[in-house]
Amino acid sequence: MTTIGTPLSPHATRVMLLGSGELGREVIIALVRLGVETIAVDRYDNAPGQQLAHHARTISMTDPAALTALIEAERPDLVVPEIEAIATGALQELEDTGVVRVIPTARAARLTMDREGIRRLAAEELGVPTSPYRFCDSLAELQQAADTIGYPCVVKPTMSSSGKGQSYLHGPDEVAPAWDYAMAGGRVSQHRVIVEGFVDFDYEITLLTVRARSADGLIETQFCEPIGHRQVAGDYVESWQPHPMSDAALQNAQRVARTITDNLGGQGVFGVELFVKGDDVWFSEVSPRPHDTGMTTMITQWQNEFELHARAILGLPVDTTLKSPGASAVIYGGVDAEGIVYDGIDEALRIPRTDVRIFNKPESFVNRRMGVALASDNDVETARANAAAAAARVTPRVV
Repeated sequence: MTTIGTPLSPHATRVMLLGSGELGREVIIALVRLGVETIAVDRYDNAPGQQLAHHARTISMTDPAALTALIEAERPDLVVPEIEAIATGALQELEDTGVVRVIPTARAARLTMDREGIRRLAAEELGVPTSPYRFCDSLAELQQAADTIGYPCVVKPTMSSSGKGQSYLHGPDEVAPAWDYAMAGGRVSQHRVIVEGFVDFDYEITLLTVRARSADGLIETQFCEPIGHRQVAGDYVESWQPHPMSDAALQNAQRVARTITDNLGGQGVFGVELFVKGDDVWFSEVSPRPHDTGMTTMITQWQNEFELHARAILGLPVDTTLKSPGASAVIYGGVDAEGIVYDGIDEALRIPRTDVRIFNKPESFVNRRMGVALASDNDVETARANAAAAAARVTPRVV
């Protein structure tokens, strides 16, 4: 039996979110609805999740001493990393000494923060199919690796997110600019990149994989319907659910996702990114938390990915059932400014079966994700078109 205490009381169930952007914000909403006391942590004040949580804390989460001091002072029951830029070594030490339980595990947070750790685990230890790859510490090594793997290929910092620092190379003349771009786009100061051979795939999916307790107390794995998505420069622009797949491809995708997440362990939602060609599946990346492409589940599933994550980490039952096909489309800032306003939300919502989420980020950038439009329809293509149309009608501007 799971017991949840009253927030702001001595018996409160306290959960700390490390990272309080749009994804963390939705997890906080789901936790608060279940009676949990929440602590939202981010690197800047008034992050989206901090505006809604019971407590807001601002620190450099890559500083091991600062992170350790905060967790020891707050003593949460659970620590939930919602971004990758965290001092995962400190989390590992705190978990090892019994100070706190990390979701899904401190090891999972550490491995998935670093593309090298998760790629070597998948390909070299678990034998999961991946694209060919090399890790490089210098421009010279990158040039040699790219020439060996062949073109086209993809270069990414080993520590980055949302496409930052990622380049698609067509030939050797593009290697040096790709190295410079990767160095500028990494989350932390680490002069190391991965170069990946290009996989000639038909499509890419996110398979939301949920590890939760069953009625008999054992951890079992459930899958959401596959999510298709389109990226620009490695960053998600739109997503839709379900994405059509052959039975064999879906079974292979679930097998790969289960292999990875069983090894990482713990409870919660994992966003497993996969390349698919015909019935063949290659592992790309995994996030041990809700995934940005999974925002479409806010209109497609009875329990969206954030509710699934909250329930799973608390030991509550989950339901991954699809409610309706649907889609999401990103609303970009369009301007570099603080305290912008949004025109056209009313016009966006005039499109049938649509919804809009504004993330309330205090500062806008031209290419920063500031909101998302959602649409449902019996036909996925109609939902995609409606979500894109709704997103286009929302116009951020400077007052």
